[in-house]
Amino acid sequence: MTMTLQDARLRWPGCESYRPGDSAALNAEILGLMRTGVKRASCEAWEVFEDGAEALPVAGRVDIALDWQGRPALAMRTLEVLRLPFEEVTEGMALEQGEFRDLAHWRAGYRAYLERAGRYRPGVEMMLERFELVEDLGT
Repeated sequence: MTMTLQDARLRWPGCESYRPGDSAALNAEILGLMRTGVKRASCEAWEVFEDGAEALPVAGRVDIALDWQGRPALAMRTLEVLRLPFEEVTEGMALEQGEFRDLAHWRAGYRAYLERAGRYRPGVEMMLERFELVEDLGT
């Protein structure tokens, strides 16, 4: 039986939910990488959290990653949250995200993502979250 978001909120009080990626294909790819442990970190523009568009991850909290249809897919525990300028993301940080060959690939991919969202500019502050899988919720 698939867990509902309501069930997840009861199981992990205080959890937030989020949908990784900005397309169905990217969402499925990211969830697959998280599920296998290849993806152990993620980035987002810091202003997304200041704007209230998403809840800022908190170290120790379990949050719910949703599939493209909004169903709970994974329970993920935040291990660390960093704030740094786009240009200070290191190759090691980029590789922890599991989707990129190297730092140049990360910069090109994230710049394109941020430009699609209207958030790219030199020095844009980034949130880097490191996390671990708590439970696969079966979607």
